[in-house]
Amino acid sequence: MVHGEHNKTRNNGGFAMIIFGALLLFLAPNIYPEMPELGTTSLFVGMIIGGIGFYLKFFRNRTKG
Repeated sequence: MVHGEHNKTRNNGGFAMIIFGALLLFLAPNIYPEMPELGTTSLFVGMIIGGIGFYLKFFRNRTKG
């Protein structure tokens, strides 16, 4: 098979981290509104996890040239 390497899926988990970060970003502060510290912490953790996932998905395997 000539294009076997091209058809392989990359299991780097970047897209899953983007989705998980977005869920933390939007849903976690609304789950416990009586604990604003937890909401603020989950907001920042969601941005960090989403940023790492974005890097893994779009910039990690990019070649220079």
